[in-house]
Amino acid sequence: MQIKPETTGWTLADWQLAQQQGQGLERLLALLAALDAAASQSADVAWIFRVDAAGLKSQWQALEARKAAGENLPLLGVPFAIKDNIDAAGWPTTAACPAFSYTAAEDARVVACLKAAGAVLIGKTNLDQFATGLVGTRSPYGAVPNSFDSSYVSGGSSSGSASVVARGLVPFALGTDTAGSGRVPAGFNNLVGLKPTRGWFSNKGVVPACRSLDCVSVFALTVDDAVQVSQILGAEQDLDDAFSRRSPQSAAVGMPERPRLAIPAQLEFFGDTAMQAAFEQARSELAQLAELVEIDFTPFSELAALLYQGPWVAERTHAVGALVQQPEAMDPTVHAIVSKGGEYTALDAFAAEYRRQELARCIQQQLQQVDALVVPTSPTIRTLAEMQQEPILYNSQFGTYTNFTNLADLSALALPAPFRSDGLPSGITLIANAWQDFALADFGRRWQQHLALPLGATDQAFKPSDVTSKPVAPGAVRVAVVGAHLRGMPLNFQLTTRHAAFVEATETAPEYRLYALANTTPPKPGLARVAEKGASILVELWDVPLANFGAFVAEIPEPLGIGNLLLQDGRSVKGFICEPLALGSAKDITHFGGWRAYIADLKKSQETPA
Repeated sequence: MQIKPETTGWTLADWQLAQQQGQGLERLLALLAALDAAASQSADVAWIFRVDAAGLKSQWQALEARKAAGENLPLLGVPFAIKDNIDAAGWPTTAACPAFSYTAAEDARVVACLKAAGAVLIGKTNLDQFATGLVGTRSPYGAVPNSFDSSYVSGGSSSGSASVVARGLVPFALGTDTAGSGRVPAGFNNLVGLKPTRGWFSNKGVVPACRSLDCVSVFALTVDDAVQVSQILGAEQDLDDAFSRRSPQSAAVGMPERPRLAIPAQLEFFGDTAMQAAFEQARSELAQLAELVEIDFTPFSELAALLYQGPWVAERTHAVGALVQQPEAMDPTVHAIVSKGGEYTALDAFAAEYRRQELARCIQQQLQQVDALVVPTSPTIRTLAEMQQEPILYNSQFGTYTNFTNLADLSALALPAPFRSDGLPSGITLIANAWQDFALADFGRRWQQHLALPLGATDQAFKPSDVTSKPVAPGAVRVAVVGAHLRGMPLNFQLTTRHAAFVEATETAPEYRLYALANTTPPKPGLARVAEKGASILVELWDVPLANFGAFVAEIPEPLGIGNLLLQDGRSVKGFICEPLALGSAKDITHFGGWRAYIADLKKSQETPA
């Protein structure tokens, strides 16, 4: 009989509620006991190491002390797992190679960030050795099976992290992604896989695969949970990581109500008709939410081929070090790949880098014409038996729509998609230029809510309550607009051309009066806060990238300006205000409740604006 913890399929919100109810330690110990009981019946190869009860209580005691001291702990008591190429202080790091194993002296920066937020490390997970593979089978600790059908692969290299999240054991886990390792397992296990812009999350304390391309990734049951974790991991640039970068805070933070999504004009599924049919169904669903435009995929395919057919393999050789001289200590397929790194010369490296840059520029220009690219996460899936027959060929097929992403410096978000006819998951991946991670998440939320698939491989239904009100994206300013900047109004382009994203339509607190200003072109309103006889006025909220906010404000003419605006629900946001001097000659239009109603009345009566 399969033993399932009572917390199976819990999201961050569920765990946070348990903390509020004072059940945090009780639930964590129950989870650990259930994992131990299940392991006593049969080994769970998704785990390499797990915390014991003493270690769990030690983490909890430290958190209780910090909570009592008044620290802000947004992930208090939330359990998580990490791929075993990521360091945790006092834990072994093996990268799925026992001969490589060492005990970490300190936490990787990403682990330290999560612990600082109050999260509790439950265990370290299995992987394709040295993160070399998209299959989940290249490990001496065992091949991690698919969470829906154990005869199929789980995908890799972050196989164990995907498995423990898909089965609902933890609400999120960290993986890594160089060629698709944070996305393919998500697609094979009905998960969200967030592959961030390179350098957003620190790689300090992570065993490298290709150091110039590596990303720490996040697996979660919902887009909201993945975003919440990413905000913690990417809150600050890590100056101790030479590849860490700071966001320019100028990229889009959301998508239009009906975005333009590119899709490859020619798609390859390697004869997998079930995966092809599932993607066609996904395409039909996408067409309800977005405009789909076909593009030439040739540059993407050529760049993808460079990853394993070019000198970046030498980065893997460099990461493995002297172990490459000990083939008996390594997985045979991994060694066969990594050992080829020495065949490339410096001339090969520079030639490939020049071609990479040319293709990346071409790809980035293509993506500037759309809001994102959408592809199948993987064109096919294979059984464990099939992988033994063609371990390299089938692995290469899995990377058809993933290998190019980090080479081209792109952001990506893998999402659950309609299931195949055989009951296995399929997945789609949204891809955009660097730093558009929150824009991808914006559409990802809509997509997940649209399909409302069960969470991972659990029996938990996706609930509308799992989609919370959209937080302000880091690096953005939330602005309330009341007149000519509303959607469909003449100055709305000043927002959209600066990559601002519409958030919601709402109302001010009932403390304002609205006026039509005199002698303004195009017609503009003035909003004034009053001590009495105020009313709620309809406004729209937009998130403006911080780096573009100054240019937006610079275009605002007198007597208007930007100040603080109080909303009906108590939130305070930036918004348009008006100098009192201009209101004497203005027309009070408060009774219309908003600018749209006033403009509609003007058109109806064919009056000239005041």
